Amino acid sequence: MADAAPCGCKGIRSCLICETERSLNAPPKEEPFQQTVCTYCIQCCTAYEETTSKHPDHHGNSFSFKGISVIPDFVSPEEEEHLVSHIYKSPFVVSQSGRQKQDYGPKVNFKKKKLRADKFTGLPIYSKFLYDRMQGLQELKDFLPVELCNLEYSSDRGAAIDPHFDDFWLWGERLVTLNLLSDSVLSFTNDSLRNVEVQVPLPRRSLIVVSKDARNVWKHSIHRHHISGKRLAITLRELTPEFLEGGDREVEGKNLLEVALTFQGSSVAES
Repeated sequence: MADAAPCGCKGIRSCLICETERSLNAPPKEEPFQQTVCTYCIQCCTAYEETTSKHPDHHGNSFSFKGISVIPDFVSPEEEEHLVSHIYKSPFVVSQSGRQKQDYGPKVNFKKKKLRADKFTGLPIYSKFLYDRMQGLQELKDFLPVELCNLEYSSDRGAAIDPHFDDFWLWGERLVTLNLLSDSVLSFTNDSLRNVEVQVPLPRRSLIVVSKDARNVWKHSIHRHHISGKRLAITLRELTPEFLEGGDREVEGKNLLEVALTFQGSSVAES
């Protein structure tokens, strides 16, 4: 699969569409290895080396897993319906591994550490109430989002995302995601602990904040088998200190935030 597929997959990535249409070129599967799957309890804020028990009746070994905060029912069913209806008024573009996306942010070349903001018109108007609500949380009272990405996952396409780190040059310490339309699971792996995976449940309409070790030490992913039906993820990102007051690119960051927080933006696909 060296060339791009109609679904948006390229390189070693694939989805059900290209695996069906181009089965001869499907990427090789990794050899399985013995893995300990740990479940993170969002009430205990602890990872347990088992997958069956429910809070508070945990058993087995446990360990601290720093940098995860899950707020259930961050939006109501009515607010979810409002958000989804507004999101689907704008076009999606195909992404890799069966996903579709909408971007509200500057155009970035992460390898060359360059960005262009000439087509950036701000975050979408429907996200303003989410921003206001986040300001009321102690852990997010100083969170200033400069980019919003909507990702649609569909089981029909076999959508997933491979283990990865979000960029460390432009995107700051906290990654904030609102999980809509269905329950899901965010999985974490560590290259130095290849036999361990921590699975964090994402209830429908919950907000997750990823920071500290979960952001900087552990890669995160979404497995194909954790997508049932359709999932819509709204992810917001903040800037690194380099783009904030006192940083080398403070002026650039200030300009980006001024545009972002007008909440008058259209997605890149529309511009």
